[in-house]
Amino acid sequence: MKKNLLFSIALLSMLFTSCSSTKTAKTASKTPFVWENANVYFLLIDRFNNGDKTNDQTYNRNKAAAKLRGFEGGDIRGVIQKLDEGYFEKLGITALWMTPVVEQIHDGVNEGTGFTYAFHGYWARDWTTLDPSFGTKKDLAELVQKAHAKGIRVLLDAVINHTGPVTGEDPAYPNDWVRTTPKCTYKSYDTYINCTLVENLPDVKTESNEAVALPPFLIEKWKKEGRYEQEVAELDAFFAKTSYPRAPKYYIMKWLSDYITDYGIDGYRVDTAKHTYEDVWADFKKVCDGAFADFKKNNPKKILDNNAFFTVGEVYGYNIGAKKLFDFGDKKVNYFENGFTGLINFDFRNEAKLNYEPLFSKYNTILQNDLKGNTVMNYVSSHDDSSPYDKKREKTFESGTKLLLTPGISQVYYGDESARTLDIPGTTGDATLRSMMNWNEIKTNPETQKVLLHWQKLGNFRKNHPAIGAGIHQEILASPYVFSRTFSKDNYTDNVVIGLDLPKGQKEILAGSIFKDGTKLKDAYSGKETVVINGKVSIDTDFDIVLLEKL
Repeated sequence: MKKNLLFSIALLSMLFTSCSSTKTAKTASKTPFVWENANVYFLLIDRFNNGDKTNDQTYNRNKAAAKLRGFEGGDIRGVIQKLDEGYFEKLGITALWMTPVVEQIHDGVNEGTGFTYAFHGYWARDWTTLDPSFGTKKDLAELVQKAHAKGIRVLLDAVINHTGPVTGEDPAYPNDWVRTTPKCTYKSYDTYINCTLVENLPDVKTESNEAVALPPFLIEKWKKEGRYEQEVAELDAFFAKTSYPRAPKYYIMKWLSDYITDYGIDGYRVDTAKHTYEDVWADFKKVCDGAFADFKKNNPKKILDNNAFFTVGEVYGYNIGAKKLFDFGDKKVNYFENGFTGLINFDFRNEAKLNYEPLFSKYNTILQNDLKGNTVMNYVSSHDDSSPYDKKREKTFESGTKLLLTPGISQVYYGDESARTLDIPGTTGDATLRSMMNWNEIKTNPETQKVLLHWQKLGNFRKNHPAIGAGIHQEILASPYVFSRTFSKDNYTDNVVIGLDLPKGQKEILAGSIFKDGTKLKDAYSGKETVVINGKVSIDTDFDIVLLEKL
């Protein structure tokens, strides 16, 4: 017992000290942030960390909900706490993606899986303000500022396709704003778009260019809150500047772009992208780009770099093998030409079953050719995917290795790095994927700490080396498996050599094609140093993985 306690304390010390930040300040200043190499942490605000218990009960949301279908207390203040603790830095995270922050419907609905509240953030009621259960505008401003101070970008979640369900507390948007029938049949391009995803989820008429008036309930609400005149004046200025008609989609684009001009967020993950005509997202990108330019102009000291505003789309079912075209059956659409830098890759959790080289080489070939200039976001688990790669959390080390070393963007779903269980008794549907973050296990369980340390080491190596996600992959040796990644942009170059499934103890690794004889190298996984002799490095470690970088 005493031995386990000492081990736990020692490992905790490794986890929560600065040792996981493997690069020097000099290296940090030279390493560019490249979206194609981003290590994105995706979290449900309500399920991550409760930093402010005073906002746990808002809008009288006190009806009994089905298991994990009510508000659990997580909030933006809780995310800020983990930023302050350095949790994301130690994990090598370079971008935070949070579920929608906008005000949600006040009541809940019975979905057939039990009574459900809008804890997930995808049932918007008022796009112009934050839901108090998530936090305040001041909280969001602090989060973005603190994330940026640590070199971490912030992605919010954009929903334009639909509003929240109609309830006794939540009026419907007018008929010239939304449709409530028919229900989508998903048999053709049109039957994905001009329809409602499910019953009682009003579909915004995003195809319309007809001018509509503000919803009466919003006018009344804003007047009660003392901001009606300001909101109307801003809308007038937006429509005068853009010359867009006052159609529903453009109102929502304006409201979402405010989070760029007001807070300086760096990108949007776009929800339900294939359920509108693709030109909606081309227009949205233009609006976002304009807002981002305005923010930079008005806040020159807050500019992180010259990267463009980033957009990644949820085109459900898209996979990297489709390259640039998504096939509806009767029509193929190129979303990369309609506002998106990247798309979520829904098949990675299946392709992660491949061995390392077939997986890495396939992604390298597509990203360096057909998708050059664009990218995909890979994941092993997510908030609404019922078939994650490792649902029983039996391959947590392998999951981290494959996700974090595969070309493209890595999306770490909260708890992937700590083996948060994805099988919760008493839940139905996707609720089982959305439990509270397992902070207590991170603090007390040595096995959880080992998994986290693995993800931290790999995450920081990726963070320090754009070559991992954005570079060119090349196999050096099939057995034992060794490969290189090389990246070059402007005056910056980055080269690494990686060995996987190696023998523990003494090992020799070919590195001469990447590093010249006499080059001093460091294994970022063990922390040990070595030197290239006759095109090889010799290193003795207790691990079967080696991450070689130039000292």
